[in-house]
Amino acid sequence: MSANTLSQHYADQLQQLQDGLPGAIPEWLAGRRHGAAARFSEAGFPDPRQEEWKYTNVRPIASKPFVAAATHAPVAEETLRAMSFEGLDAYRMVFVDGRLRAEFSDLEDLPGGVTVQGLADALASDPDPLEPLLGTLAHDRFSSFAAANMAFLTDGAVIRLGKGVRLERPLHLLMVGSAGDPATWSHPRVLIQAGEGSEATVIEHYADLEGANGFTNTVTELRAETGAQLRHYLLQDHADSAYHVGSVFIQQRRDSRVTSHNVNLGGRLVRHDLNVDLTEPGAEIDLNGLFLVGGRQHVDTHTRVHHASPHTTSREQYRGIGQGHGRGVFKGRVLVERGAQKTDAQQHSANLLLSPNAEIDTKPELEIYADDVKCAHGATVGQLDETSMYYLRSRGIDAEAARGMLVFAFADEVLERMDLAAVRTNIERRLAARLPEAGAIDVIG
Repeated sequence: MSANTLSQHYADQLQQLQDGLPGAIPEWLAGRRHGAAARFSEAGFPDPRQEEWKYTNVRPIASKPFVAAATHAPVAEETLRAMSFEGLDAYRMVFVDGRLRAEFSDLEDLPGGVTVQGLADALASDPDPLEPLLGTLAHDRFSSFAAANMAFLTDGAVIRLGKGVRLERPLHLLMVGSAGDPATWSHPRVLIQAGEGSEATVIEHYADLEGANGFTNTVTELRAETGAQLRHYLLQDHADSAYHVGSVFIQQRRDSRVTSHNVNLGGRLVRHDLNVDLTEPGAEIDLNGLFLVGGRQHVDTHTRVHHASPHTTSREQYRGIGQGHGRGVFKGRVLVERGAQKTDAQQHSANLLLSPNAEIDTKPELEIYADDVKCAHGATVGQLDETSMYYLRSRGIDAEAARGMLVFAFADEVLERMDLAAVRTNIERRLAARLPEAGAIDVIG
């Protein structure tokens, strides 16, 4: 069976979905879910023979009979507290297996003009305002996984910021996967609409209970209206036996500014697609990313930045670290349309191999149809610098500590761009714990 052929298990699930959609849902939503199910059924799972998936074989996902999770998997509040970021003062929404758990969430004292609610609640109480938001950016450009998310979605987050509203505290979306047999899959959806001149920080944080081996298939649709400022953290720290596919779609209007931080530390097989459309002059985005792969982990990140208008700016800095038998992939594409003059697009992928068995594939791309632009890209894959090692050793630092300092400094060039010190420090500690030189690194908050 090829990877893109749906097994009978998933064909049956799609049929059950088609037969079981509640009649009370609005016509527009039923149509989108039926259409998404049809697209997923026709396309199936991606195959490595497809160019966008040549480095990543999703057979481990396609061949596992994942099932929908129970409505309320048991979880202790102490466990959730341990997954949070120490010292972070934030609003919080907690999801377990893709479903909102209001008893663990904290949305008290939201300012006027800000609406934050569970997607299931929003669809049940007043679905029509979501018609222009749900599924209109996710055009399945990278894969059929986004279609599967629409077909099977049960819950998620809806975040709407009114004109000129500033959310002083970050909003932390903690997405937790549970352990179980058979393994479960979930399809959370995050909708963010930042009104004109609004400002906020949203943290999507994926983590697991001990022994989790499920599959999280997530879609985020983010709209930044004129002059909006959004800082979006996408932090993946699943169990090493879990699977994750994430699709992020960003649309930016005039003079908006989005900063994206994407960190991947866990997961057995992980794929992230980030699709950005800069649609009006003055739109600007910064994409910062870091992945660490070890053992038999596989992490694949694809970015696509579409400069559709003149006077738009993108900055992209991704770093990867490979150890053990881990494999990392980065493909970044920048597309500059005709007429998108004065575009400024910079992209760089730097990667570090700590093991002879680790592998990192990197492929930056520029596709330019305008002549008055400033665009550049670069990529490196290498080992620790021997000159730097010699410099540290000559000052009395032992080899293990010297390696730890160099690896940590390499990763921290991305992490230091994070404004939230509590998040940055916690990630630094988690990163240090997963490095072989962990004992030589002292992270101070």
